[in-house]
Amino acid sequence: MGLDFKFEENPDYGVAQSVTPLVTRVLCENPSPFTYTGTGTYLIGTEDLAIIDPGPLNDDHLTALLKAVDGRPVNAILITHNHSDHSPLAIRLAEAVKAPILGSALPESLKIPDEGNPLDAGLDRRYRPDLEIEDGHLVCGKGWTLKTIHTPGHISHHISFFLEEENSLFCGDHIMGWSTSVIIPPEGHLRSYLKSLQELMEMDLARLYPTHGKPIDNPTKFMRATIVHRHMREGQIVTCLKEGRQTIMEMVTHMYKSVDKKLHGAAALSVSAHLIALIEEGKVTQSEHEDLISATFTLT
Repeated sequence: MGLDFKFEENPDYGVAQSVTPLVTRVLCENPSPFTYTGTGTYLIGTEDLAIIDPGPLNDDHLTALLKAVDGRPVNAILITHNHSDHSPLAIRLAEAVKAPILGSALPESLKIPDEGNPLDAGLDRRYRPDLEIEDGHLVCGKGWTLKTIHTPGHISHHISFFLEEENSLFCGDHIMGWSTSVIIPPEGHLRSYLKSLQELMEMDLARLYPTHGKPIDNPTKFMRATIVHRHMREGQIVTCLKEGRQTIMEMVTHMYKSVDKKLHGAAALSVSAHLIALIEEGKVTQSEHEDLISATFTLT
């Protein structure tokens, strides 16, 4: 079972695109190997709105969002997680539309401006939600209801938003239709990621809306294929260890040799997450007194 990726050709930046009667997408022009065509910000509602993942600090995108809002009241600005392509514009947008910023509480390690995960340079350290929301929190408007669902894995405080009226989920970076999501240790955790995928599959969703890339209309099949893919990667790591490739970068160079080298840093994060899971389960040992990138690993 392979992953059926959906690619987006000729992206239309800055245009409010009606996806369903309740869902409008505005794409920010910040394409990169990590953001794909850019950050897709979603407006939910017709008479009053919620806005999901405003995106990076980008003047043109702010202008496009305000044009899409068109003077309608905004009940909340919702953040899936505090990466720099998701949350930084929230402060300026909130000031413009007079709406609160809602998101998940940050782990203590991410609240200290000059600390946190050195592998993850993409954190928005200014992120401070006006209201810290947890699993099950409801945000409502006229004709729409969004329920917060904790979806750890990519990063520990990642949340998604379930649109009850359409049985769809705004899943941030938890699931992407154009690529697999990166698991970012130590805040991200592979086994938590797989567990949350299993829980989402049980919801029998009609559609997934990633922040990057096109909507996914076969969610259960896609998530099942994602789980299979992760197990396949884990098998490749075990094979690498058996063949004497003992460092993360040796594994990445071998496993991702057909992938653009610009993405090898992200691949190293995911390989690290797999190795941490194997260490936690007693299947792999790590050399002492070295960080993950410098360490050597052996099968137990």
